[in-house]
Amino acid sequence: MKVGFAGLGNLGRAIAERLASQGVELVLWNRTLDKAKELARQLNCEWVKKPRQLPEKADRIIVIVFDSKASEEVIFGTDGIAEGPIEDKTVLDLTTNHFEYVREAFRALKEKKAHYLDAPVLGSVVPASKGELTSLVAGEEEVFKANEALIRLYSKAVYFLGEAGKATEAKLINNVVLGGFMDLLAEALALAQKAGIGKETMLRILEDGAGRSYVLEAKKQKLLSEDFSPHFSVDLIYKDLGYALDLLAKLKSFSFSTAALRETYGLARSKGLGKLDFSVLYALFTEDLS
Repeated sequence: MKVGFAGLGNLGRAIAERLASQGVELVLWNRTLDKAKELARQLNCEWVKKPRQLPEKADRIIVIVFDSKASEEVIFGTDGIAEGPIEDKTVLDLTTNHFEYVREAFRALKEKKAHYLDAPVLGSVVPASKGELTSLVAGEEEVFKANEALIRLYSKAVYFLGEAGKATEAKLINNVVLGGFMDLLAEALALAQKAGIGKETMLRILEDGAGRSYVLEAKKQKLLSEDFSPHFSVDLIYKDLGYALDLLAKLKSFSFSTAALRETYGLARSKGLGKLDFSVLYALFTEDLS
């Protein structure tokens, strides 16, 4: 199986390495070409200079970039994937996108007789490296079935949600919970510190009490060591919460919590923490603000 791969950030690189370990032959592209060259050397695979070259080399192309603007540029921009021989090829977009962009991308590729799968993932670098992400997929069911075996190489669970856009909407809803839970954990630990309760003790209490969750399990070591090197950055959750607020507006719903969460992560960004893991909220809440 030969797969084009566009986007080698933290998560993209982990997924690419996972696929290579499972025998998938990759063709890599990244905006910073040195990253593609370096990983291609490590994985003994090809790399290309322009996204439009990917469909020359592979029938399936995975895209995982920062946001919808980046996805649109990679797929539809100058020298983008859609400028290559895209007919009958499939783009699997793992980016956490804006729900409206996803539907536009699906229609635009369909007009070119190509296929688009809305396929964001739940999880970050560590589960990706183990093939334990959760994949949310939407689009044409027959296209999903044709690509399911590939998706399962990096996923422990796969949900097919119907028409394009539904997977992205589900991902945004999940990330409201993700961002909220991280915020609560960070606030709780900061409060425990000020109350004179040890961080490790408080984390154990939360594990045995109301805090038991995937988020606590995934971020426990980062919180203990205060190593906030990025697996899932403040910038990313801030972007996702913005998309979620747009979804709330579209559906004529409301959420005081989502708006407040975005303000909190926005504060972290204003203090220069945007590139760090979103568990860095703990450091924000333990600042001496007196």
